[in-house]
Amino acid sequence: MCPWQVQNISKCSEKSIDYSSTIPALGSNMSCSTWLILMVTVMATPWKLMRVLCYSRATLSQRVPVRGIPSDLMHVWSRTIFSNFAANTPTSNTVELHGKVYPRDDYTNVTERILSKVGRNLHNQRHHPLWLIKERIKDHFYKQYLGRFGTPLFSVYDNFSPVVTVEQNFDSLLIPQNHPSRKKEDSYYLNCTHMLRAHTSAHQWDLMHSGLDAFLVVGDVYRRDTIDRSHYPIFHQMEAVQLFSSHELFRNIKDGESFQLFEEGHRTAHKQETHTMEAAKLVEFSLKQVLTKLINHLFGDGLEVRWVDCYFPFTHPSFEMEIKYQGEWIEILGCGVMEQQLVNSAGIQDKIGWAFGLGLERLAMILYDIPDIRLFWSEDDRFLKQFCIPHIDQNIKFQPLSKYPPLINDIAFWLPSEKYSENDFCELVRNIGGDLVEKVDLIDKFTHPKTKKVSHCYRITYRHFERTLSQEEVHNVHQAIQKSAVKELGVEGRF
Repeated sequence: MCPWQVQNISKCSEKSIDYSSTIPALGSNMSCSTWLILMVTVMATPWKLMRVLCYSRATLSQRVPVRGIPSDLMHVWSRTIFSNFAANTPTSNTVELHGKVYPRDDYTNVTERILSKVGRNLHNQRHHPLWLIKERIKDHFYKQYLGRFGTPLFSVYDNFSPVVTVEQNFDSLLIPQNHPSRKKEDSYYLNCTHMLRAHTSAHQWDLMHSGLDAFLVVGDVYRRDTIDRSHYPIFHQMEAVQLFSSHELFRNIKDGESFQLFEEGHRTAHKQETHTMEAAKLVEFSLKQVLTKLINHLFGDGLEVRWVDCYFPFTHPSFEMEIKYQGEWIEILGCGVMEQQLVNSAGIQDKIGWAFGLGLERLAMILYDIPDIRLFWSEDDRFLKQFCIPHIDQNIKFQPLSKYPPLINDIAFWLPSEKYSENDFCELVRNIGGDLVEKVDLIDKFTHPKTKKVSHCYRITYRHFERTLSQEEVHNVHQAIQKSAVKELGVEGRF
């Protein structure tokens, strides 16, 4: 589906008045400049007037000519503007998703554009690159780690709903109330109690509470973020957890029966206060061994790996795994020994464990040389057919599609005196420009010496994968971004 495709546009033709007969007459007498002005200003047009201006499906398909503008270009502009209007205008005081209705409140910030992608489940689409990565990891765990009766030790869950409670996403993982990830600028909320999960870790507590000791969770996760080739508001994660009893952890250790999992000690950089040093080190060793085997399976033996100490609220000690790939160190995943308070709260007081989470897109971009994260959402056969292979472990190197030229426009504005978030601006750009926007860079900051007002200048790169964008088309979208930035963010334009 093209990013500007309009959903339910035929509603306009269902009204008692037939506007389709009005629009051709209006359009045929419009000059090019008049049409441009209409398209740029329509974002602020009241809904009743929008109904008058709106094409019915039949009218759009006829591509009525406007003087001075090719009919194809006018058709694209029309769809783009109406899609942007729909993506930014709540149609009711509720959010409906997966057959459930959630009341909107002051926390609601999820957009129609994001909601339209929920349920795509790219990781479950056969022969999609994300499906290939998921299947390779799943196959590795199934074969490498077997239970008592020769069955896979790890169970896999890849079809959980991405709608979770705030408690599941944050509280159950010991994430503090003042943690930045809880802010509306960073996460997508349906309302104050429900949200689109920001990580697959949101399912950890429930699965442990159900009695599972070893599992993988795969799914789409949602975060408001910057715009560039490696970031997208929706990406896919794989989460893994393994818990150990005293017998399981120490059974291969000489005199292991004398060791204990727990003690009343002190927290250090290397262990939690409730863990013995022996238990903490063995769990850490198991975790790093499991991940090293996985990365060697995916990339081949001999890859240089290093572990970087870091912080996560739900693990301690915590690490990021980096690999040296093509001469550069690249962070691959985060992991650590699970906080015992988290494990205990799930009703498991006699076990200790580890957890890790990795991004499927990041692995796929490295393994398959995919240069832009937006490609994962492409329905272009030239992209998808490259991953139709007879065996999941077959080597693939992505062959780039035809490279259409970028168009670059800058936007500068004075920040409002109240709180301003760069993620809010990026979200606004995404809502209006969709996947036409390749990246947004903050290229200049300026503070006025007298007024102390702060100005930001952003460079927006527009590029389409399947065709060349016209200057007029980008200008139209860029002007809509300018108008919305002033209206929605309270900035003062310098354009």
